[in-house]
Amino acid sequence: MTRTGTPHPLPAVSGRRRTTAALAASAAVLPALLSACGGPAAADAAGKDVTVMTWAPSGTGAADRPGMTALADAVGRQLNDQGGLAGRKVRVLTCNEHDSTDGATACAEQAVSAHAVAVVGSASQYGSSFMPILEQAGIPFIGGYGLSGPEFSSPLSYPVNGGLPALVAGSGRQLVEAGCKQISLIRPDSRAGDALVNYLGGAVRQTDVKLTDIKAPEKSNDYSAYTRRAIGDDRPGNCVLSALGAEPTANLLDPYRRANPKNTQLASVIGSFQQSVVDSTGGDSGPLHGAYATGWFPAESSRVWDGLRETVRGYGNGATIDVSDPGVQTTWVAYEVLRQAAGRIDKSRTITPKALQVILDSGDPIDTAGAAGPERPPDRAAPGLHRHPLGPHQRQAPGLTGRPAGGDHGGARVGPHRGPLPRPPPPPPSRRTRCRRWRRPATPAGAGRPASGRRRAGRP
Repeated sequence: MTRTGTPHPLPAVSGRRRTTAALAASAAVLPALLSACGGPAAADAAGKDVTVMTWAPSGTGAADRPGMTALADAVGRQLNDQGGLAGRKVRVLTCNEHDSTDGATACAEQAVSAHAVAVVGSASQYGSSFMPILEQAGIPFIGGYGLSGPEFSSPLSYPVNGGLPALVAGSGRQLVEAGCKQISLIRPDSRAGDALVNYLGGAVRQTDVKLTDIKAPEKSNDYSAYTRRAIGDDRPGNCVLSALGAEPTANLLDPYRRANPKNTQLASVIGSFQQSVVDSTGGDSGPLHGAYATGWFPAESSRVWDGLRETVRGYGNGATIDVSDPGVQTTWVAYEVLRQAAGRIDKSRTITPKALQVILDSGDPIDTAGAAGPERPPDRAAPGLHRHPLGPHQRQAPGLTGRPAGGDHGGARVGPHRGPLPRPPPPPPSRRTRCRRWRRPATPAGAGRPASGRRRAGRP
């Protein structure tokens, strides 16, 4: 069902309550589409139906994550087909955040007006705009993509990963272990990009590694100048870490391939090295051969994502949702957390934002089916609360066959982060972290194989 806003085409891609002193000021609200699974968008939290919201930017270019909202719609259809959320009909609202402060503010305000009990599996770098609005209304923010500091400092935010800044920092530490003497960070010329520099700098501060900060536009068809600067004199120990999105990283790889560096080591994060990028650049004969990619979750081929694949196949309604996209995976894990938390609320009680907070603040473990890493020790400042591990996996490009570094995980405790994100240096990687280069797995005897030797992302 469509409410006010611009048309939103079907995507074709792959605790304790604390009220802030004042809401973030907002300018004119951009139109943002709300679509509901199973009924009107406006739902009363006091009734039997349960309303939740997922937002992400779409139609903006490099920052787009439409697969997250497409998956949220699919999850809503599946939940209602299987009896609802803890026996209650669920309405999943999706909102285009437009990658702007106004868009983030609009989505948060619409979540409040729709009486959403939670915002789940969403992406926005403007946490300072949307978190105060959710805090004022007491709405928990479950499983954000981790692009902004408030997602890790707000008492109403419940992360399911360590966030992009800590991921970049973890990649930096592992590159140091791999022998890098100089790391050139190619990152967005934006507020979020500024944070990445701080975290990477903290990760290498205790070493002799030289860090070069290269600001690049989020939208460009030519990254030749940035690539040349990053490669420099191509001496041994030189490393390039791309923290751009998938589309600009793909555009960056073309001049990198033409430069044909002999000694420079390439690295990035999962989500920037997508399977489509691996395929389009030549696979194991392209520039990504031997490159490092760091991510939060097990590889797309892991059985951990069987449920995600089943949801996409059965309830995606024709949308091509890339199950190797870390944004899609984050949304999936976030809805699993919501489902289990709602299931622990007494059947005689209504599912409300406060009821969810009580469950999420309890510190009791929530099974993420192996998607999240091993739990960290309890937060000393908040006994009983457990933080998600900040130790990344590092492996070659996402979606390739083979087990993730360190193997599949067990369950993890999901709880709010108290206090601001730790300033660099970040927490050390988990003991499961491994630093591996990509080598094509051997094909079992008698097994068939595509002519290209590669497989398409989003397939089980």
